[in-house]
Amino acid sequence: MEEKKTKLLEVSKSEWGILIAAVILPFIFDFSPYVQGLLIFILLWVILGSSWNLLAGFTGQVSFGHAAFFGIGAYAAGIPYMHFKLSPWWGLITGGIAAVILGYLLGVLVFRLKGPYFALGTLASGEILRLVFGEEEWLTNGHVGILYMTTWVSKYPYYFIALALAVGAIISVKIVMKSKAGFYFLSIREDEDAAQALGIDTRKYKNVSMVISTFWAGTAGAFYMIYMGFIDPEVVFALHNISIISILVGIIGGVGTIWGPAIGALVMVFVQELFRSAIFGLAPSWVSGLHALIFGVLVIIVILYLPGGIVGDWHLFKKKFGSSKKLEVSK
Repeated sequence: MEEKKTKLLEVSKSEWGILIAAVILPFIFDFSPYVQGLLIFILLWVILGSSWNLLAGFTGQVSFGHAAFFGIGAYAAGIPYMHFKLSPWWGLITGGIAAVILGYLLGVLVFRLKGPYFALGTLASGEILRLVFGEEEWLTNGHVGILYMTTWVSKYPYYFIALALAVGAIISVKIVMKSKAGFYFLSIREDEDAAQALGIDTRKYKNVSMVISTFWAGTAGAFYMIYMGFIDPEVVFALHNISIISILVGIIGGVGTIWGPAIGALVMVFVQELFRSAIFGLAPSWVSGLHALIFGVLVIIVILYLPGGIVGDWHLFKKKFGSSKKLEVSK
């Protein structure tokens, strides 16, 4: 039993290297507040991307409504502060729990659906919550939103908290996918009917995947509330800025891979900021409006040439690099 637990928690040297680098980099380089903010958002998208990837990439249940869980987590931190002056930091616990409850209840309904109908069901849930939370002003303050004075002026404490949450999300996915439940997730993804015929309780394990996935999405939403100090329904339940970006992070990094969301988050945030800032002020101002178009082009390129994402098809890069090196030697 102890040997099995050790295998589940096994961490490679490269993973230790990435973690150590992420911890010590802020002590080596004096990053500007702008760069610190970018690093925090990269880590936030690592959490969200890992959350979506477990449900969609590993279990095959493609969600278009992760904004619902992100938003409910944000409001689980914001509403107690608004009404009872309870610190939003409690949201790191209550946000995940609220999202799990919502995810489980939603799973009871949408797991009866398959394929595009499941995706549309999750998409509808996010849009319904956006409308409800915008109208119920007595509970959520409506479109005015909830404002909170952030705890620290420096961004470094938020960076290390986001790093801890991102590491927690990646490790939890890794542990689950090395367990029996992980093998059941993969069998459901490959052929749900065949898995059911083999005696796997597919609905139970889809709910397990949903619970873990929504916990991290809700925790990310709560952290967003704490870090940004402001939320409203249009921000935290946004289809494009939350749900779609979560999907793009997974697709670009590598659907069904452990480290895909981390690489995808790094690429997405870099590309987004590169074009929003008009290539850091070096290009004409109209370039800043092209980031959505660039995202689309990037996704098309990845789907055509790297269908497994950057991490999933990394061997193609290695093969190409290796072949070019051999050619040079032969010359």
